[in-house]
Amino acid sequence: MSKLIIEGGSRLSGKIRIPGAKNSILPILAATVISGKKTVLHDCPLIKDVELTLDILRKLGCTVESEGSTVTVDSSGVDSHVIDSTLMEKMRSSIIIAGAIIARMRKAESAYPGGCSLGPRPIDLHIKAFRQMGIEINENYGNLYFNGENLRESDIYLDFPSVGATENIMLAASGLKGKTRIINAAREPEIEDLSAFLNKIGVKVSGSGGSVIEIEGTDEFTDAEHTIIPDRIVAATYMTAAAVTKGDLLLENLCYNHIVPTVSLLERMGAKLLMEGDSSLRIKISKRLNNINVIRTAPHPGFPTDAQSIIMTLSALSSGTGIIIENIFDGRFRHCAELKKMGADISVYGRLAVIRGVMSLYGAKVTAPDLRSGAGLVVAALAAKGQTEVSGVEFVERGYEDIGGALSSLGAKIKKV
Repeated sequence: MSKLIIEGGSRLSGKIRIPGAKNSILPILAATVISGKKTVLHDCPLIKDVELTLDILRKLGCTVESEGSTVTVDSSGVDSHVIDSTLMEKMRSSIIIAGAIIARMRKAESAYPGGCSLGPRPIDLHIKAFRQMGIEINENYGNLYFNGENLRESDIYLDFPSVGATENIMLAASGLKGKTRIINAAREPEIEDLSAFLNKIGVKVSGSGGSVIEIEGTDEFTDAEHTIIPDRIVAATYMTAAAVTKGDLLLENLCYNHIVPTVSLLERMGAKLLMEGDSSLRIKISKRLNNINVIRTAPHPGFPTDAQSIIMTLSALSSGTGIIIENIFDGRFRHCAELKKMGADISVYGRLAVIRGVMSLYGAKVTAPDLRSGAGLVVAALAAKGQTEVSGVEFVERGYEDIGGALSSLGAKIKKV
């Protein structure tokens, strides 16, 4: 198991380019299976989850080539409908590949997906939607068998605007002539990016970004070239790192509309942020920020749950008392015990955390329980007095390109062992 050794107290400064979004590239890679054509994707983040997804595509019969942040997928050779169980169990988002395979082959087989342990994250919304689309689903010894021979157009209402379920429905419907509607669809920017890609390969998708999405599938697909949108959660991480170290950072390759919830929150805490041009943002912090009364995570355009643990680190070092209410995942507060080892004053009551700001955090040995918690602990270590060892780096590497090297380039004292 790898760990990061971080000597806190260095002020971050310089510029950093935000890579393509993890939560966008994964469903788009899944979508390449549908067309049986050649796809070129730019700004693919160099992260573990992308590596795992590319391995899954290869197992299905795709030809994959990577050069830097550009990935080329030729899915004309797909000859399997079985998602590799070992790879499936490593990544929760791998379930969306089932929708793409069903669109292509009218059947799929997979194990239950794995990934970070964030409490119950059932795939019941996926299963319910698939059955409404005429897909038969059977389970046997932990494996799922999907029969899509009777795949049909449908109006599907989601009880919760789940990102994964919205994506899976969009993918399955892409290979179906006729119109499928998703009501109470997820509105995240990554859904819009998937829609843009599907339109490029010949599917007709409308309404993305709103609560009703319509998909008209096809069997006449085309080659496509697409650039992945910037990662808004990575951007939030580096903005927060600048805030806790009283740094001066220029973040390049941003989409401002996607980061408004984080920018708005930081401004309410007293930070000064300024857009420079259409896609760059400068954050320069010279004083301790102030806690605000309540932060509530919510589906987009609310404050993203993926940024909650990162913002909690900032709250722990800000003046006054703040409250965070986690409305998406039960297990999002698992990092609180690790932050408390570093001197944070946090009390957890179910889905509510009360954070009383302290003047300093202190180096300690901590362990990342999941991807976003790990990022929050790395940010905490940057501001802490003394040395911090962050174990469980493999979780962080699922969503961040060489976070140690990136932070070192900004002045952090950090090494991976």
